[in-house]
Amino acid sequence: MSQIPDHADDERDDADGNGTAEPEAAAPSRDLEALLEYLRVHRGLDFSGYKRSTLSRRIQKSMDVARAASIGEYIDHLEVHPDEFSQLFNNVLINVTSFFRDTAAWDRLSRDVVPAILASKGADDPIRVWSAGCASGEEAYTLAMVWAEALGPDQFRQRVKIYASDFDGDSALFKARQGSYSAKELEGVSEELRQQYFERAGNRFAFRSDLRRSVIFGHHNLIQDAPISRLDLLVCRNTLMYFNAETQGRILARFHFALNEQGFLFLGKAEMLLTHGHLFQPVDLKSRIFVKAPNISLRDRLFVLSQVGDQEAGGRLARHIRLRDETFNLLPIAQLAVDVDGALVLANERARSMFGLTQRDLGRPFHDLEVSYRPVELRSLIQKVETERTTAHVPSVERAVPGGSIQFLDVHVVPIREVDGTFLGVSVIFDDVTEAQRMRAELLKSSQELETAYEELQSSNEELETTNEELQSTVEELQTTNEELQSTNEEHETMNEELQSTNEELQTVNEELRGRTDELNHANAFLRSILTSLRGAVAVVDRNLNVRMWNGRAEDLWGVRSDEIEGRSFASLDIGLPTGRLLEGIRSALVGSDPEEVTVEATNRRGRPIQCRVTCAGLRGPGEGDVQGAILLMEGLPPA
Repeated sequence: MSQIPDHADDERDDADGNGTAEPEAAAPSRDLEALLEYLRVHRGLDFSGYKRSTLSRRIQKSMDVARAASIGEYIDHLEVHPDEFSQLFNNVLINVTSFFRDTAAWDRLSRDVVPAILASKGADDPIRVWSAGCASGEEAYTLAMVWAEALGPDQFRQRVKIYASDFDGDSALFKARQGSYSAKELEGVSEELRQQYFERAGNRFAFRSDLRRSVIFGHHNLIQDAPISRLDLLVCRNTLMYFNAETQGRILARFHFALNEQGFLFLGKAEMLLTHGHLFQPVDLKSRIFVKAPNISLRDRLFVLSQVGDQEAGGRLARHIRLRDETFNLLPIAQLAVDVDGALVLANERARSMFGLTQRDLGRPFHDLEVSYRPVELRSLIQKVETERTTAHVPSVERAVPGGSIQFLDVHVVPIREVDGTFLGVSVIFDDVTEAQRMRAELLKSSQELETAYEELQSSNEELETTNEELQSTVEELQTTNEELQSTNEEHETMNEELQSTNEELQTVNEELRGRTDELNHANAFLRSILTSLRGAVAVVDRNLNVRMWNGRAEDLWGVRSDEIEGRSFASLDIGLPTGRLLEGIRSALVGSDPEEVTVEATNRRGRPIQCRVTCAGLRGPGEGDVQGAILLMEGLPPA
């Protein structure tokens, strides 16, 4: 394993091969960044890609020894005592490695990977292997033994080149080139392999010099230096986990470039490639053996080339990203993207305009933004999509827009996946269907009117047939009438008497109607008096949600007179009461449901916040099931 910044727990984990990557520090201090920049400028060592939490612990140990109270004092100490640099690097960089570390994984490599590479080669084709982060050489010489066992010593010397590199150019690589180890360091090597590949020199054992010539050691910075190319096998065990996610991506892109088609990557037990499935595919996930993905997208290919210094590829990648971003920004429908961490990462121009978002909102937790719960509760939908990996759809969501009108949106929450199925986040799409909703309403109305007109036409045809029959009968009756005219004159007097009697009956009916009108007026006045005398504010709306009655308590509560509000749409009122929250209860009352009670936050006419309890009940007519409107009883409560 390569030299990497670590702490005591990490050393113990590295010793048994079960270490796991630690989380990235939340926000590295400016002083720490200043020290890293100082080391980069004055010693050429770039630790910018390493995890800050680990670096901070290891540097603190050096500061404690130097008795420096702050990083600024420690930088001054380094300037005065140049020999302190070696002590610092020894604390920051450690070597934890051994021969055949994690034996089961090496067995799988020897049994399956090495034969697969040999099968793809000709009899004399060269084989190139890279041990990235070789530390003191145990891993490189383990590879040499594996290949020498597979090919035999003669073929190994002729065909195999093992490139072994490490970040430390001094002590570790010096020991690796010597290839001399103690008996304790060779405990992982079987007695048979020890006798075959090591030569005893006193109390130490040196790797065979004739085979050691095929192992080439050198200094290499995985972050900055170009990778060794045309590789059949790349071994980098328990090194990546100490880099941050961005640096890991850059290193893996370089590894992808370095390998031949169908080349193999062998990682340590503590490392995974779950987030880079587009570059590598697992052969044996337990042993951490991967193969280079044969066909990657143009974007990924440009990314790989840009990471290894191809400026043209970097420019094309930048143009590719800009084209994608501008295309997304110009979409005619509002669209957002939320990543797996719940942060808003993309919002096109339509979405920013519709929901009042700015560039500063990008990167913020989505649940902190108003759009996450208005006009529809998206947080639970996103959680459902993340859990079930299916698309969620909410049709015809109502959204109030400036001016009092209502906008209808179809909301789609769609999972975003990589080509290999890795879940990246969700896309939230708001499709404006207001016009379609209006057209559907008009179509429904027209259909109803057409149906009514058709029924009336059928009725008219029936009446016309009846009229024709009546006309024929009338003609016959006219003939009879002419004959009866003479007798009619005699009956005139009798008819006059009957007319007088009818007139008297009509006068009686008129007097009864007048009395009923008075009673109705009295009942209306009585009803208005009852509504006025009620403790709570009362509003009555018709089936079109227009206000028909507004009592004095409502005027006192909201500061709006009845003559100002009667006849207006209840949904468009701006009186401190969130009328949109009540529309569902009103509609339930209009279809004859039981009264519903809703408590909402509101502002009374004095501008004070109150809890308003609203009861919605249907206003029934004389017929059973005949609901003519809704009654809203509003009672202001002090805030909870």
